[in-house]
Amino acid sequence: MNSVGGGPGAEAEGEHPPRPGTKRIVLADDEQLVRGALAAILGGEPDMEIVGEAGTGTEAVSLAALLRPDLVLMDVRMPGLDGIAATEQLLAAVDPPPRVLVVTTFENDSYVYDALRAGAHGFLLKRSSADELVRVVRMAAESDSLLFPAAVRALAARHAPPNARDRVTGRLTEREAQILRLMTRGLNNAEIAGELTLGAETVKTHVASVLAKLRVRDRTQAVIVAYELGFVRPH
Repeated sequence: MNSVGGGPGAEAEGEHPPRPGTKRIVLADDEQLVRGALAAILGGEPDMEIVGEAGTGTEAVSLAALLRPDLVLMDVRMPGLDGIAATEQLLAAVDPPPRVLVVTTFENDSYVYDALRAGAHGFLLKRSSADELVRVVRMAAESDSLLFPAAVRALAARHAPPNARDRVTGRLTEREAQILRLMTRGLNNAEIAGELTLGAETVKTHVASVLAKLRVRDRTQAVIVAYELGFVRPH
């Protein structure tokens, strides 16, 4: 890899055309050993390519703007610009934005919740096995499914304001409200279609409308908003 951006941890591959069907990934972690381990595991997959590595949040934003990856694995805690702020900046600066998967030690960390609110698609535990790592990264890059729905719901419920009034239902049609409830349970489009006896394209259209009305990027943020605005209540 060749250094770019001036930082000691910022590295990008030389210019070459991407392999067809390959998911291009940037790794952002202040520990080089962690980046090396992730690169060794993911880089060995035929449908994944590590195109850059960053040692700080600032470098991650710069590399994502330069390389336009499909996915960024972002350490949630880094010196200077942390993974939360870097995620927010990256998603605002890069169009179309990559998906961001925050890497963390504990899934119930408040940092993880803040990263999801900032727009991260999901999270990855550092203690994950190699097989689990590959599976989650592939899902994050290819699927619209909610990653770790039970954990996301638990985080959202824990941080939801007490006694929040439902400020979502008035924005949605009855069908959209039904679909949002199923989204909060972690159902993907095909599962929602089966549950409501609808066509897959019809569900896809309704999901897009729900996200637009809630002004969120994806299902993860929709679940968080559903809890924060009282549409779904903590049990």
